[in-house]
Amino acid sequence: MKLPAKIWRQLRVSDLIGNDSLEIGDGYRAKNSEMGSVGLPFARAGNINNGFNFEDADLLREKSVGQVGNKISQPDDSVITTKGTFGRVAYVRTNTPRFVYSPQLCYWRVKNSSVIHPRFLYYWLQGPDFLSQAHQVKSSTDMADYANLTDQRRMLIVAPDVDCQKKIAAILTAYDELIENNQRRIALLEKMAEEIYREWFVRLRFPGHDKVKIIKGVPEGWKLVKLEKAFEFTGGGTPTKEVSRYWDGGDVNWFTPSDITGANGIFLERSGGQCTEEGFNNSSAKMFPAYSVMLTSRATIGAVGINLTPACTNQGFITCIPNAQYPLPYLYHWIKLAKPYFELLSGGATFAELTKGTFKKIEILTPPEKLVEKFDELESPIFKAIEMYQRQNTRLVATCDALLPRLISGKLSVENLNIQFPPGM
Repeated sequence: MKLPAKIWRQLRVSDLIGNDSLEIGDGYRAKNSEMGSVGLPFARAGNINNGFNFEDADLLREKSVGQVGNKISQPDDSVITTKGTFGRVAYVRTNTPRFVYSPQLCYWRVKNSSVIHPRFLYYWLQGPDFLSQAHQVKSSTDMADYANLTDQRRMLIVAPDVDCQKKIAAILTAYDELIENNQRRIALLEKMAEEIYREWFVRLRFPGHDKVKIIKGVPEGWKLVKLEKAFEFTGGGTPTKEVSRYWDGGDVNWFTPSDITGANGIFLERSGGQCTEEGFNNSSAKMFPAYSVMLTSRATIGAVGINLTPACTNQGFITCIPNAQYPLPYLYHWIKLAKPYFELLSGGATFAELTKGTFKKIEILTPPEKLVEKFDELESPIFKAIEMYQRQNTRLVATCDALLPRLISGKLSVENLNIQFPPGM
């Protein structure tokens, strides 16, 4: 292996473990009876995605926590999903809630930061060198998506001295912190926008509500309108995959439910796969304008996204097109909050489906136009701000993804840079 510069060297993971500079471990094999309503989150692969999310995690009882040994998270651990979906990486920070590792995860824990810096290790685990070695490991096992501890411990880390490691980590951490700050802003804006909708149209404390009579639960002057008469909506289709020219080099955004469920925000710039114009024209897919509301209606019911360009979808959607009476913010919130009702109306022998026939008969609460206009004037700037931060994050993620392999491999030199370390370091 050719090293990028004199200050870079090969570090054998087995040697780092042997001299107590590094620890690599997997998770605790818990029994169902060890779970309870109180305890530490028992983290599985599904809890690792752009950080940690323990909302749906099982809790390991305190009685069992004392038996797990080192398999409890510590600040500066790097965590890898090793079973199921391989290779998602997260970093345990000082403010990350303590959790117990499951067997679906492995942790790399630096014990001597004078040899390897924890943050550098975290980024190295996302780089091409680790992924290449991991691919070789995976191909030698019976499971396609699995890398065992023994083979991970045989890996080599090519790294510069610790001062240079810290500079590389500082550059990438700065990008991560900008992205995270934007994510926090987005979350606050989304919460504020939804709270305004709930206050006006769920709790019915809209401006002037004290002067309006409520008749059978509906304010006077408001109407219940069937969706077929409220706004346009359309389904989707799929160009045949058997004709390669329908897909090769395509630039028509064609969304699938996984694009929505895997998105990092409500606005979607690009679908995971694109079809060609010819493919679109030879399918039952329907084109709809930008800033429509895409609702998943098959198998996964009620996931919602907003397209930023003209697009089409597969058959698993009902896409709703806003109009003056039902502008984007109003329509988005109504659809999002109606998810439990949509699920209740969905049927199907093989998988749940909300059909267009059922959908069109649903009634939507329709306030007077002037009230909707006031709501739109209040909410539209919030939606624009959310879109702006999401677009910023898309650019930041793309830049960071391009920098990471070049920095981690030494192709971009940082030795002579004077770098200010971000607060997170």
